Amino acid sequence: MDLDALRSRRRGEWDRLDELSRSRDLSGADVDELVVRYRAASADLSDIKTSAGRTQLGDSLSVTIARARHRLTGAGENVARQIPRFFALQLPAALYRLRWTTLVIALATIGIAALSALWISADPALIATLGSKAQLQQYAENDFTDYYEPGAAFAGQVWTNNAWIAAQCVMFGVTGIFPVYVIMSNAINLGVAGAVMLAFDRGDVLILSLLPHGLLELTSIFVAAAAGLHVFWAWVVPGRRTRGESLASAGRALATTVIGLILSLALSGLVEGFVTGQSWPPAVKITIGALALAIFLVYMLVVGRWATRRGETGDLTEYEAGTPTLYAG
Repeated sequence: MDLDALRSRRRGEWDRLDELSRSRDLSGADVDELVVRYRAASADLSDIKTSAGRTQLGDSLSVTIARARHRLTGAGENVARQIPRFFALQLPAALYRLRWTTLVIALATIGIAALSALWISADPALIATLGSKAQLQQYAENDFTDYYEPGAAFAGQVWTNNAWIAAQCVMFGVTGIFPVYVIMSNAINLGVAGAVMLAFDRGDVLILSLLPHGLLELTSIFVAAAAGLHVFWAWVVPGRRTRGESLASAGRALATTVIGLILSLALSGLVEGFVTGQSWPPAVKITIGALALAIFLVYMLVVGRWATRRGETGDLTEYEAGTPTLYAG
C-alpha cells in the first residue's frame, strides 16, 4: 500500500472527521456525517495496519478515530461532580423504593420478637432450657448491660458485625430465602434475650439498652433485607423487561443502597459505642438514638420522595453503568 497516496486521497475526509469530533454542537445531519466518516476512517485504519503494520500515519489516524468515538459515545463526567448528585438524588431514591417492604419487615420482626419473648418468659420450663438459673440471672443482671462498653474499639466491632449481616442480605438476596432467614433469626434471638430479661423483671433494662442504638441499627438491617428481596422479586417477576435487564437494574440500585447502609450502620455503631453504655439519663440516650433514626428517615422518605418525583430510580446513570447509545449534543 502506498501510504503517501492514501494520505493525499483521504486527508480531506480525515480532517473533516477531526473537525466534527471537536465540534461542541452537532446537528442531526452532522451526527450522521460523523458516523459515516468514522466508519470510513476505521476501514482505512484497518487497511493500513493489515498492509503496513504500525506506522506514524496509522497512529495519527487512531487518535482521530478515538476522538470521534469518544464524541459519539458521550464524554465522561467528572466523578467529583457526580458525588453531590449521588447523595442528593440517587441514594435517597434507591432507599425510598424500599419503604413499604422495609415497613413490612419491621412489623414482622417486632411481632415475632415480642411473641417469642412473651411465650418463652411465661413458661418456666422453656426458660430452663436456656441455661441454669444462675447463668440466666448473671446474663440478665450483668452480662447484658456489660456488653455495651463505651469506646471506639467496640463501635468498630459493632459496625463490622452489623455490616456483615447487611452484606449477607445483599449478597444472597437473589435467593429470596436468606434475607428471610436473617430476619427470622434476629427476631427470635431478640425474643429469647427479651424472655430472659422479662423472667428476671429486667424488661425495662432491655428496652432502655436497645432503644438508643437499636432504632437505627434495626432499621438499617430491615432496609438491607428489603433490598435483597427486591432483587429476588426483580428476578422472579421481571415485568416487560427481560429477566437479565430487570435483575441488572435491581442489582445496580442495590449497589447504591449498600453505600447508604454503610453510612447508617456507621452512625448506629457510633451511638452504640459512645452513647448506649454511658451512665447518662435514659431520656438523653434515647433522644440521641431517636434523632439518629429521624435523620435517616427524613433522608429516606422526604428527600427520597423529592428525588423520585424528579425521575430518579436509584439506578446508575448511563455514564456509570456503561452504554452503547449514541447521542448528539
